Amino acid sequence: MGSYRMCVCFTRKFRVTEAGPPGDVKEAFNKYAEGGTHMTAEQLRRFLSEVQGDDGGSISDAEKVHQDMTAPLSHYFIYTGHNSYLTGNQLSSDCSDVPIIKALKRGVRVVELDIWPNSTKNDVHVLHGRTLTTPVELMKCLKSIKEHAFSASPYPVVITLEDHLTPHLQAKVAKMLAETFGDMLFVPQCECLQEFPSPEELKYKIIISTKPPKEYLKAESKDGTRSNSVKARDSDDDEWGKEPQDLTADQEDETKSDSDISDENEAYDNERPLEAADYKRLIAIHAGKPKGGLKDVLKVEPDKVRRLSLSEQTLEKAAESHGTDLVRFTQKNILRIYPKGTRFTSSNYKPLVGWMHGTQMVAFNMQGYGRAMWLMHGMFRSNGGCGYVKKPDLQMNVGPDGQVFNPKETLPVKKTLKVKVYMGDGWHLDFKQTHFDLYSPPDFYCKVGIAGVPADQIMKKTKPKEDNWTPVWEQEFTFPLTVPELALLRIEVHEYDMSEKDDFAGQTCLPVSELKPGIRAVPLSDRKGEMLNSVRLLMRFDFV
Repeated sequence: MGSYRMCVCFTRKFRVTEAGPPGDVKEAFNKYAEGGTHMTAEQLRRFLSEVQGDDGGSISDAEKVHQDMTAPLSHYFIYTGHNSYLTGNQLSSDCSDVPIIKALKRGVRVVELDIWPNSTKNDVHVLHGRTLTTPVELMKCLKSIKEHAFSASPYPVVITLEDHLTPHLQAKVAKMLAETFGDMLFVPQCECLQEFPSPEELKYKIIISTKPPKEYLKAESKDGTRSNSVKARDSDDDEWGKEPQDLTADQEDETKSDSDISDENEAYDNERPLEAADYKRLIAIHAGKPKGGLKDVLKVEPDKVRRLSLSEQTLEKAAESHGTDLVRFTQKNILRIYPKGTRFTSSNYKPLVGWMHGTQMVAFNMQGYGRAMWLMHGMFRSNGGCGYVKKPDLQMNVGPDGQVFNPKETLPVKKTLKVKVYMGDGWHLDFKQTHFDLYSPPDFYCKVGIAGVPADQIMKKTKPKEDNWTPVWEQEFTFPLTVPELALLRIEVHEYDMSEKDDFAGQTCLPVSELKPGIRAVPLSDRKGEMLNSVRLLMRFDFV
C-alpha cells in the first residue's frame, strides 16, 4: 500500500501510519474505565447511558418502527416512486418489473404504473407513453408487486395508475387487480372517503389511486380512440405541468373546461354499458383533476379527501404565493409532486420544498441517483425504514385563528447540533491503491452540512489530509436548527485533486430527529446509495 510507481525507473514510497484513537475517545475510556485497561459491565453500562444516550434499548430496537402509525395517511411522508417501471432514462429505456421489485425491497410504498392498450387493443401494457420505451405486461408488474410488496415493510403499498384505457380495458384491469391481490386489495365501503385510514389499519393492504373513470373519459370517436386533447390532459403533463411562468392565478386552457368535459362524460356514461363500474369501485384514493386557479385547486372540502398531483415547477410557484394553503391542504388531503417532463435522464429535484409544505408523495425516479436521491434515502431511514414518516406536529397544528405552519417564516433556533468528525477508515479495503490517485495515497476531506428549511441549510468542510488512507481530521462543526424535525444531516467525503474534479469517496444522509448523542461509527454509501463494505467515519453528535 505504500509504493506508487511514478515512471519505469522511479517509485515513490509512503510510510503507512496507523491512526490511534482520538483524544476524546481515550479520555472517555479512561474516565469510565477508572484508569483500568478495560471496562467492567457496570462501567460500560454507565458509558452507554451517559455518553451514548442509550437507555437499555438494543440496536435492533432503534431500527424498529417507533412513531404513531394510527393517524390518517395524510399525516405521513410516504416513500414514493415515479414511473416505477423504467430501468433507465425516460425516453428509450426498457420497461420492466425489476426496478419495481428493487424499489419495494428498499421500502418504497408508492409505485406508479402508466397503463396503455397494447397494439391490438385487447390487453394492457405498462410503458411511458409517446416515447421509445419498450413495454412490459401489466400482469407481470402486478404479480411482482404482490410477491415483494411487504418484503421490507408491512405498511400499505399504493399503486398510482396513470390510465390511458378504454372502458373495456378498465374492466379488464379491475379483474386483473381483483384476481391478483384478492383480499389484499383495500376496497372502501363508500365511493368517497371523508378521511383516509391509517397505515396501521391498512397493514399488508394494496391501495389503488387514480382518477375515477368519469374523469378520464370524453366522448370516444367511432373507432374507440379518444381525442388527443383528452390524452394530453390525462397524463402528468396536464395544465399543472406547465412552466411556472406560463401559469396564471386563474388558469385558462385552450382545451375544453373541466365542466364541459364533465358534461360530455355524463352523456357518454348514460350511453355506454357499465363496464368500468368495478374498476371505479376499486379506486380507494381518488385523484382529482385541477379546477380553476391554484387557490381553488388547494381548497379543502369538508366531506371528502382526495389526491392532487402537481409538477415540481408548479409546486415551486405555489410555494411562493400559496405556501400556507399547501400546508392546510396536506393536513387532510394527499399531495403528490412529480419531476418535470424535461428530466429525460431520470434525474430528480429538491425534495425539501415538498416536505416543507407537507407533501406526502414526493415522487422520485428511483433509478436515478445523486444528491437529491441521497436526501430521499436519508428521510426514509426514519421510523425503522418502513416507508412512512410521521409529519412533525408543527405541520399539523392549527392555531386559534386558523393559522398553520408557514414555511417562509424564520423561526427562533430550537436546538443546536454539534458534529465532530474524528477520522475515517476502510477505503484501502474497498478501493484499489490507485483508485483516487495514481502516484500517491489520497487526500481526503469531509463535508458536513444540513438540508432542511432555508434558515437551516448550510454545508461546511474539513481541511484535506494529504497522502493518508486513514485521515484524522478532529474538526467540530456547529449547526443551529430552527426546524430540527425536518433537518437532514448530510455527510460526504471527497478526495482533493488540484488539477481535476475532486473524486467522490462516500456519502450518507441521516435524519437529525433520529440522531443519538455520543460517539458513533457512521457507515458510508456509494453514489447509488449502496453501503460500502468497510468505509466508516468516527463521529460524535451532541445536542445543546
